[in-house]
Amino acid sequence: MKQLIDPFNRNITYLRVSVTDHCNYRCHYCRDEDHITDTTRNEILSYEEIAKIVRLFSELGVTKVRLTGGEPLLRKDILSLALMLGEIPAINDIPISTNAHLLAPIASQLKSAGINRANISIDSLDKERFNQITRGGDLDKVIQGIDAAIESGMSPIKLNMVVMRGVNDDEIEAMIDFAIGRKLDIRFIETMPIGTAGIDAVDHHYSEADILKRIHTHLPDRLITIKSKQTAGPAKGYLIENTHSSVGTISAVSNNFCSSCNRVRLTAKGQLILCLGQK
Repeated sequence: MKQLIDPFNRNITYLRVSVTDHCNYRCHYCRDEDHITDTTRNEILSYEEIAKIVRLFSELGVTKVRLTGGEPLLRKDILSLALMLGEIPAINDIPISTNAHLLAPIASQLKSAGINRANISIDSLDKERFNQITRGGDLDKVIQGIDAAIESGMSPIKLNMVVMRGVNDDEIEAMIDFAIGRKLDIRFIETMPIGTAGIDAVDHHYSEADILKRIHTHLPDRLITIKSKQTAGPAKGYLIENTHSSVGTISAVSNNFCSSCNRVRLTAKGQLILCLGQK
């Protein structure tokens, strides 16, 4: 089989597919209210076009396809796309990244359609704060979505929290305990100064070093380092002793992971992007 090797001699085996750039949340670190330009329906790829592109990538060694957005669950009949991708022989891993607001009613159907695991964004466990960060999000619906994903059998489920100084950095320990209580993995993410929302990200930057200090203080002598080859991703992580959970960091600013990157991104419009930093 042919392999997809980029100019930096990195073997690409992972395709992230944005099925829409629309989102029902307007998180401060992601979307600037004054610069939102969602595409129209006739500008985005059809499911048939996405499946055709994924099949071509599979012939070049891609085995993992993640459905992302925007918020992918806003796209009508996302189940049919999952079924199409599941029919491609070489594709053996189809996870989804979601804010879980719409997940609860269809989690079991997604699992049956081949969505085997999920990354779920949750930046606060305080209802009012969560609503402020997301500009209108509903924490109860997100937690219902998380619990429905657990019930469906999706595994692993990873929670992603973007840590912002002076905004939610006081919740790191509570989020770890929340993940442990539900036997989930948790990853803390540095804000990335990208695009118009990046100005706010710089102001609230909370470094990986500070995050790790908090993790180690909260879980003394309970962390077992996960070797980087086991994660096949940007997160640096630890198993938490005597639990079913892991904790990790993603630090594109303090400690970038470019040299080991194995992914490319397909936008909703059909553009190929090597890195979020290209935007």
